Parts: sequence; structure tokens; C-alpha cells
Amino acid sequence: MNTVEAPLAKLLAEFEQNEGEVDHDLVLDRFLDYVSSLGLELYPAQEEAILELLAFKHVILNTPTGSGKSLVAMALHFQAMAEGRVSFYTAPTKALVNEKFFSLCDAFGPEKVGLLTGDASVNHQAPVICCTAEILSNMVLREDNADVDYVVMDEFHFYGDRERGIAWQIPLLAMKDTVFLLMSATLGDTSQIEQSLSEFTRRQVTAVKGNERPVPLEFTYNEGPLQELVEDLLRAGDAPIYLVNFTQRDCAEQAQNLTSVNMCSKEEKKAINAELENSRFDTPYAKEFLRLIRSGIGIHHGGLLPKYRRVVEKLAQTGMIKVISGTDTLGVGVNIPIRTVLLRQLYKFDGEKTALLTARAFHQISGRAGRKGFDDRGRVVVQAPEWIIENRRLKAKIAAQPHLKKKLVMKKTPPRAISWDRKQFEKLLGAPPEPLQAQFSLGHGMLLNLLQSDSDQGGAGYRRLLELIGRSHSTAGQKKWLRRRAAELFRTLVAADIVQVVAGPKGASVRVRDDLQHDFSLNYSLSLFLVEALDVLDPQAESFAVDALSLVEAILE
Repeated sequence: MNTVEAPLAKLLAEFEQNEGEVDHDLVLDRFLDYVSSLGLELYPAQEEAILELLAFKHVILNTPTGSGKSLVAMALHFQAMAEGRVSFYTAPTKALVNEKFFSLCDAFGPEKVGLLTGDASVNHQAPVICCTAEILSNMVLREDNADVDYVVMDEFHFYGDRERGIAWQIPLLAMKDTVFLLMSATLGDTSQIEQSLSEFTRRQVTAVKGNERPVPLEFTYNEGPLQELVEDLLRAGDAPIYLVNFTQRDCAEQAQNLTSVNMCSKEEKKAINAELENSRFDTPYAKEFLRLIRSGIGIHHGGLLPKYRRVVEKLAQTGMIKVISGTDTLGVGVNIPIRTVLLRQLYKFDGEKTALLTARAFHQISGRAGRKGFDDRGRVVVQAPEWIIENRRLKAKIAAQPHLKKKLVMKKTPPRAISWDRKQFEKLLGAPPEPLQAQFSLGHGMLLNLLQSDSDQGGAGYRRLLELIGRSHSTAGQKKWLRRRAAELFRTLVAADIVQVVAGPKGASVRVRDDLQHDFSLNYSLSLFLVEALDVLDPQAESFAVDALSLVEAILE
């Protein structure tokens, strides 16, 4: 069987014979040859970013979705391999990491690319490694001098995420000799990050910004019923439509509400059934899931088993699914050709309170509309509040039939909901993303990683934690609180007999229990549920292996 040689692997062969200093002009020339072979030409922002990386500068790349940030990352991986160095690619979701892994395998060859996602390890000694941000962060905590020369951090706006932002900050605080490429479409002002990174690494940081979007977006505000809007979009050929919800319950309810809309022709429904023939659906939710899929409606959110999400993604890529009712997580998800993003509301619960969407969140979600190579434009439609739409309908009915005035009751704003109008929609349109706020949170898992680090001797891991807190992008008051929190976590680990304080001739030393495996993890909050649930399964059942794997999959997701 003939195999197709990976295009960048072929170009790299020229550098494998070299010894000593690499000619970076030649590196650039060869990569531009690759770009030309794709029928592409670099945008100014791409060219500037690549040149700065070749000069060993950090780059913060802030350009719109679809503007070719991935090509800049590809150039950095190419540069690293030409120099015989190691590069990492990180992303916030396993789905995006897996997608990038296969893309890089196609470009460089599978023997050159590795994958680390926590539940999968492939070719971990490869010169290019794809992993989640948390994997890199934990690796840096466990290895004082991680052998990583270049790091691409995709979707870098997660730096400001309340729960996960620390995974995007730790590498910037610990990897002094690494060159970083930080990429996102919605960064806002990054001057504080630039200053901190430059001071710590003693390396220049270049912020590259661009506004050129290959697929322009068309924004509209809709004040009519949702079902009528969806029908209009289908008739206009503006599917696939991503219907954005902010709870998993709403995803299911809105998908059900749209089943009365005729999404697919008979031929399309037959094609969907043919695609589903070899897939196994044996959970209690399968019946409802399949009923929606066969109607041309998909559901996509973190509460679904990965295999169900993959079915939706696959069918959406072929254009068989017309509407995907999902949460805003697809904004950092897989590469699905969404033509229209439809937002039902402009507020969400952010983990602490219900509030209107930030400009960053709005632009991040909107950026999924329109994909280069598929669409000449993308559409973003924002619905007016459904209670306002309903009240307008009732008022029109009363105007036509005044005798109904006492019978018809106007809708009120639902509890915990926030109203919005066209002015707020237009304000979001023109607002730039807010400056990223540093998030540095401590947990037992982080402290344990440091105490089990290769260089830990008598408590060096705890000292490293205090150093990281000192270098963190937090305020002075926050750092003071973090030091107190670190001491509290340490005392808890000692009380649980996970960490032991051992007296010695030169004073007390700290060590993790000898019988605790080196990669012991306290990072999964549902791990104890998994332990209990496994005891309920019947080991003799034919489905035991699949059931156990499904439970583990659900926990890891």
C-alpha cells in the first residue's frame, strides 16, 4: 500500500543533516513553501507573529476566529523540529487536543507527534506533544526543569477562567527558558501579562493584533418567535445552526421544542439512519437522543457521554444535522462548520451570580459562525427575551380583540432571569473584550504535585509553591491570602496522613507517604462516586467492561 508522506516531514529532512546553528531564514523559506503548497498566502499578522517567534520572542496573538492562528502554531512546531527541540500544544478541551493531534500527524507524520490528555498517552517522547493545559501545568509542577522549549497555548482567554485559569498561568510562572505563543480571538488588554512574562523570562514579548476576518459576520436582533426564525434560517440555507443555551436542561428543552419544525427531507433522514447503523446506543437516554438526531436536531454539552457528542459532531460535519442545541462550550470545541450562531439569551450564571454576558463571552461565542472554506459569511442572531416576544403577541391580539383584555395575562420576567434589549445587544457588538483577570486558585492536588516533584527534598515542593505565589499575577492582598491558604492545605494533608513531617538530625523534613503511588491524583471531584459506582456493577455481566469504561469516561470528562 502506498503511503502519502507528511508534507512538513519531507521539508524537515533538509535540517536533519545539519549540525550546530540552524539557518532560520531557510526555516522560514521552507515553511513558506508549505504555505504556498496549500494555496494560501500569509496575512500580515501571521507573518509578523512567525518572524517574532523565529527571533525567539514570546508572542501574544490576538486575531479573529478563522484568521489562521493555527498556521502560526504550525510554524512554531516546524521551527522547533528544525532546531531539534521540543514543542507543546495545549488547549482547554480534550476534543480540541485530539483534533489538533490528528491535524499535526497529517502534517508532520504520526511518529513525530504525541498525545497526553490524562486518559490517553500516545508517543509521549515525540518532539511535538498535544495536551490539555492542565496536563502541562501538572507536569511543570512535578518536574522542576521540564524539557519543553516552545509552548503554544490555544484559547488563552481561559487564563481568566475562575476555576481553570491557574492552569494557563502556572507555565508562565515556572517555565523560565521556554518561548510561548499565546493565542485567542478575545484577549483584550494584555499589558500586565506581557510585563510579568518579560520580567520573569528576560525575553521580549510581542503582542500581535489583527482585525482581518476571512469570513465576515452578519449580526441581527430578532424579535419574533424562535421556531419561525429557525424556519426562516433553514429556508435561507443558513444551516447548520448552533442554538446556544447556558444550561444542559435548556439544551434538551429547546431541542424538543423544535421537533415540530421540518428540518430534513426524507432522503436526508435516510442518510442519517444509514450513518447510525453501526453505532451502539444502549443507555437510558439513547431513545430520546436518537429521536432528535433522526429529526435533524443534535444536542451537545458536557453532560453527554463522549460517544454521543462525537456522533453529533460527525453528522454536523457532513451537514446532516441542521440544528445543534448546545451549551456555549462549543465556542472552544471541535471544528464543526457552523453557519449560524443563534443566542436565545444574553445572560448566564457565571458560577457565582447571574449576569449579562461579558463582551469577551459574546464575541467568543459569535466567532463560531462562518467557517473559511465552507461559508462566504457567518450569521449571528440574538433573540429578544421570549417573555417580551410573547407580550408583544398578546398586545397585538388584544388590539384586534379588546374583549380579551381581562382574560389574557402579560408574562413577567422569570425568576433569576435578566432582561435585555436591542440597545444592550448593540453595546456588546461594539465593546472590546475586557482585560483578562488573573486567576490563581490553590488545591490539595496542586500541593501534592509539588511535594511529589522530582526535585523535592525535605519540603522543597512547599517552598516552590510559595515562590509561585510570589511570582503570580495576583495582587499583594491576594498573595497574602494564598500563603495562608497554602498553609491550611498543607496541615490538612498532614492530618490525613498523606503527607508526613519527619524529624531528622538537621531538623524536620516533609515527604509524601512511601506507599502512595507517584502519580496519585486528587484532581477529580467525582472520583469517590466512581469508586462507589464500580461496586454496584456485576463483574460477571457481559456489559461490565463497557459499563466500567463509560463510568470512567464520564468522570474524566
